[in-house]
Amino acid sequence: MNIIQTFYNNLAFHYHKLFLDWESSTKGQAAILNKIFRDNGFDDTSGILDCACGIGTQAIGLAELGYKVTASDFSQGALAEARERAEKRDVNIRFEQADFCALSETFSEQFDIVIAMDNALPHMLTEGDLENAIRSITERISSGGIFVASIRDYDALLVDKPAYSSPYIHKTDKGQRVSFQTWEWNGECYKLIQYIIDDEDSTQVARFECKYRATRREEITNMLLSNGCSQVKWLFPEKTDFYQPIVVGRK
Repeated sequence: MNIIQTFYNNLAFHYHKLFLDWESSTKGQAAILNKIFRDNGFDDTSGILDCACGIGTQAIGLAELGYKVTASDFSQGALAEARERAEKRDVNIRFEQADFCALSETFSEQFDIVIAMDNALPHMLTEGDLENAIRSITERISSGGIFVASIRDYDALLVDKPAYSSPYIHKTDKGQRVSFQTWEWNGECYKLIQYIIDDEDSTQVARFECKYRATRREEITNMLLSNGCSQVKWLFPEKTDFYQPIVVGRK
């Protein structure tokens, strides 16, 4: 089991705590993605592969809008949590464990839309690993289909290489929850430690560690264009209301 699997297996049960209201966030993010899909000529008859589904934050909301959703992830723990949450929301999603660097090993079919949200691609720590992931993903997109992904604004972050993220403070019925990250940089890569502090009847601290590579938008654009996409555009938070820049590549 590698560091990415360990990170998400351990984080899966706690991931919803990063949101003030996870269920509302699934609906809000689905609405944002739905607009992007429709602006690019797709509707709820389109087949979607969420190839980094985590606990189902995007997949569940999109399924509730009527899309035919297939969801995969590298982490068994995240998939188990996603399945349980999908059952509770009474949505039909096909779940599969799959590495987005080798999607053809799990999926023979292609999809109208493939998504990888919430900074999934920068887990690839080398240029070669990232290109393998993008090649694997674009191979699963139908001709004329699109790839939609979000990443942190590393073009901005690489200027100062901050040591931590701003904390999120969420009020709860019994107190508050505080979450934040520390970032230890080593060149263009960094070790991330995610802290989640539940300060209620008692104080509990959860800690999760992983690594990322600060990937610039130009690099992703060039790799998409060299791996089957005919056009690539970036959408920014001021336009989409999503918290990270979003790339849309059309095959």
